[in-house]
Order: sequence, then C-alpha cells, then structure tokens
Amino acid sequence: MIDFGPAVVLGLCFGFMFGVGCSLAVLYSIYLGGYRKAVEDSQEPVKPKRFRETLEKLLARRARESRSLSK
Repeated sequence: MIDFGPAVVLGLCFGFMFGVGCSLAVLYSIYLGGYRKAVEDSQEPVKPKRFRETLEKLLARRARESRSLSK
C-alpha cells in the first residue's frame, strides 16, 4: 500500500494540471474567436445591429459616469 500512495499523488497532480491546462486552452481559443469577430465587425463599413446597440449602451454609460464624476 505504501508503493501505491506516491503514484496516486502524482496521478492526481498531473491529471489536475493537464485538465486545467486543457480547459484554459479551450477558453482562450473561444475568447480569441470572439475577439476576432468583434474586430471584423468593427472594421465593416455597415455595422451590425448588435454592434450599434452595444456601442450606444457603452456611450450612454460613459456619459452617465462622466456626469456623476463632474458633480
């Protein structure tokens, strides 16, 4: 039973590291895909509806924050 313990600990450590590493790689690739699409949308001459709506929300929030800071 003593010989089995270190193997279990190493297996858990390597399994956890590879599992976390793989999940981070997947999340990073999803993030980059979305970022690329956002950059492509921002370069188009006619902006998509969702892009325009989000930009309007962002500008409204910035205006609200600048008014609250100036008080």
